Amino acid sequence: MRTGTLRQILLITDGCSNHGEDPAAMAALAREQGITVNVIGVLDQDTIDENGRREIEAIAAAGGGMSQIVYAKQLSQTVQMVTRQAMTQTLQGLVNRELKQILGSNASLEDLPPDKRGQVMEVVDELGETVALEVLILIDTSGSMKTKLPTVKEALVDLSLSLNARMGANRFSVLIFPGKRSHVEKLVDWTPRMEELSAIFPKLASGGLTPTGPALREAIAYFERKRSLRSWIGHGDEPYVEESSL
Repeated sequence: MRTGTLRQILLITDGCSNHGEDPAAMAALAREQGITVNVIGVLDQDTIDENGRREIEAIAAAGGGMSQIVYAKQLSQTVQMVTRQAMTQTLQGLVNRELKQILGSNASLEDLPPDKRGQVMEVVDELGETVALEVLILIDTSGSMKTKLPTVKEALVDLSLSLNARMGANRFSVLIFPGKRSHVEKLVDWTPRMEELSAIFPKLASGGLTPTGPALREAIAYFERKRSLRSWIGHGDEPYVEESSL
């Protein structure tokens, strides 16, 4: 089984998009390019409306990822759980694809005898600790998120610390939307650690529209620019990708 880099977009928001293209369609485009899209809806003491809930679930489903809607105080634990569970889900999908090639198109992990299934899951668990991971975090900074941003910052620093306990390499990038002059603004370029967020987050201004679809489109392009640069330098690595992906 080949190794490579798992790529994820982690979208953190608290409501519906209200500007630009359909975010679920952009999440589907990300999935086609080998990028999993996970979504966390953040509540304060209020509730999320039904349209917001449906959109969050639709984005994650289209992006082949996971969704959770949580109160702000639960955010740190949820960010770590969703990121790791999405890694396992992607790796299990890869294992099932390999099994189909070996055992036939109808084969899956569940069809194996219990002892063999256990051995395969041990491999999945090991890969989860050793595979390289790139997570682009896309944060909604519209007006309603203002009081939640300090908790988001703490959750992302905790995520960095948790994932850096793995053996595998980690790289994080943080984009916010809406940006000052465009739909999206880069907050942190690719880095193995996110401690610098502590200095940057207090200066963030919140407000404006919620262009979730355009933000996801720019996140995909950001991944592709990174790959193009890496190939140009001559240090490209091959990611885990779905069969339909680039």
